[in-house]
Amino acid sequence: MAGWNADTAAGPLGAGTVTLVEGSSFCISLQNGDMHAEHPHGLFVQDTRILSDWSMTVNGQSLEPLAAETKEPYRAQFAARVSRSDGYADSALIVERLREVGAGLHEQITISNYSLEPIDCVISLRVEADFADLFEVKEARIQRRWDQSRQADDTALIIRATWKDLRKGVAIQAPGADITPEALTYRISVPPHGQWRTALTVIPHIEGTIPVAAFVHADGDGLSPSDRRRREWVAKIPVVQMGNRSIERTLRRSYDDLGALRIEDPNHPERVVVAAGAPWFMTLFGRDSLLASEMALPVDPSLALGTLQTLADRQGTVVDPMSEEEPGKILHEVRLDVSSGLALGGKSTYYGSVDATPLFVLTLGSVSRWGFAKDTITALLPHADRALEWIRDYGDKDGDGFVEYQRLNDQGLINQGWKDSWDGINFADGTLAEPPIALCEVQAYVYHAYMARAWMAYDADDAALGDELAERAARLKKRFNQQFWIPERGYYAIALDGRKRQVDACASNMGHCLWLGLIDEDKAPQVVERLMSPEMFSGWGVRTLASDMGAYNPASYHNGSVWPHDNAIIVTGLLRYGFIAEAQRISTALLEAAEYSNGRLPELFCGFSRNQYAEPVPYPTACSPQAWAATAPIYLVASLMRYDTHVSLGGLWMDPALPESYGDLHITNAPLAEGRITIDIANSVPTVQGLPEGIELRKGHRPWMTELVELARRRRKA
Repeated sequence: MAGWNADTAAGPLGAGTVTLVEGSSFCISLQNGDMHAEHPHGLFVQDTRILSDWSMTVNGQSLEPLAAETKEPYRAQFAARVSRSDGYADSALIVERLREVGAGLHEQITISNYSLEPIDCVISLRVEADFADLFEVKEARIQRRWDQSRQADDTALIIRATWKDLRKGVAIQAPGADITPEALTYRISVPPHGQWRTALTVIPHIEGTIPVAAFVHADGDGLSPSDRRRREWVAKIPVVQMGNRSIERTLRRSYDDLGALRIEDPNHPERVVVAAGAPWFMTLFGRDSLLASEMALPVDPSLALGTLQTLADRQGTVVDPMSEEEPGKILHEVRLDVSSGLALGGKSTYYGSVDATPLFVLTLGSVSRWGFAKDTITALLPHADRALEWIRDYGDKDGDGFVEYQRLNDQGLINQGWKDSWDGINFADGTLAEPPIALCEVQAYVYHAYMARAWMAYDADDAALGDELAERAARLKKRFNQQFWIPERGYYAIALDGRKRQVDACASNMGHCLWLGLIDEDKAPQVVERLMSPEMFSGWGVRTLASDMGAYNPASYHNGSVWPHDNAIIVTGLLRYGFIAEAQRISTALLEAAEYSNGRLPELFCGFSRNQYAEPVPYPTACSPQAWAATAPIYLVASLMRYDTHVSLGGLWMDPALPESYGDLHITNAPLAEGRITIDIANSVPTVQGLPEGIELRKGHRPWMTELVELARRRRKA
């Protein structure tokens, strides 16, 4: 996952930072609650840093951190003590900061005096707002200097800024403070064994607008909008109980993170989509949002539908080399702030993704199975057809049957698949591949897109379109297995380069081809053997690149690290081809890795062997929470349940292959069609209560799209 000019590495957040996220807002601070502009800290709203410095002193002393606990993804409690000026170690003054992020920030400060004497305190809060664009902060290249004015009155400090024709501002409400343009100051006396408390609210002014009721709900029920939004989310998603309490905790953490990563389409508030990840990618991404919502279908199918509808509205219509837009193409990312032109080449939308377009059709095929109204799906079919036209007319520019990429301008992403770092695609000797590049997993996405659209065509009695796409898919599969397979090595090339040479590195990408059935049955055992080899499987998961490759680096972003979402997809592919023990091994390793980060899987972690380090080694700049990673545990467990549906075929399929160590499984409030069901799995035997009328529980796997298409073709010939 990367933004425009992602070749520039993000500055590390540093050890001990705390990230809070809610919708498109997020906050990064130290463990004492302070934020400092010289680090990638701050409060960000709509891709703008509206607080760049938020640091507190008591009697001139900075706060020594004691604890920082995230209560919810958007709320944290910080505990610190005030250092003594007389040199003694213990301090009688304890500072607690309860912070919530929403359409701004709310912070309650409590100072406790644990001594036998009253203590006079001067509390000073330094406040700065540089209104920097998110990309400027992320890449430590702040260029613009806003013209600022600071105005203080009895209740608030207001900072206003202009740059060219843009206007922004922020108001810091601080009742009871001595407010000057320079700082907020409280002069108090805390009684012995007593407390003092105050609260501050930070409200952004973006282009003259002021968020209303940012933290206090109008009904007076004590819930902030974030609390109410979370309550509504919890009410609509499944409740999971497992014999293995550690995995249960991880699943619940995934649900929480997925809920916090939801953002609304500003033009259609009823549509909710999944942002890619915190802190730097709290926006709509094509590839990330599609894959995350695909993996989250068992929890909330409406996320995938909202993502499809939002992306459809922004589907490419013209050829624009700067933004890499092309007719029918699905976007790579959207930025919310109008000043993001600095990062996106003058545009708020960038289309430099080779895989988002086939993934759009793939996800539509999945969503069509979950029981949405027929006209809802039908309305998206023209967009799917335009996406397939892009694959034919623009994705396969040289007409060889494979979809490849080459950036259209020198500011775009060099690599435009999911491994989009500048050095992410390389040969076995470490040499970088030269574009145009045809990635193996992209051909799998295209293959499935053909199959999914063919099935929907047959289902609508459009046999001509169904036949055309089915034949196109068959040709692609045959050609792929001929040109990407490296028989002497027993694995598939990660790509073909601009000269149609096999890019012969052994990489995890071929696991995506297992997922979607592109790999020939006779070649699958060798692929699986390679994926599970010591060079690929670290003990925590499958590495992105084998350790015997020239570009391998366990601490790289894409050349030897372990990505949870990548592994969850591989697990599903292993199950599809019947490799149950291997799927169980990877799934268990990943879920064990989550135990070392409080139940949350990060975007990625380093690829060091489990024999070398007893705990997963964190990757310094990994997003956390991150949409793919949040949905990975959900996808792992659902895949091992072999749980899927096809409502129009009247079936809910389940054939559990959960390891014994996972224990029994009890799920309530699981969405299916228009209803909710209860699932129990005891000793690998499933039972379901509350099935909607016309749907029955079936054993085995839900028929693959390839099987449905073949069945439809046989029926036509008969």
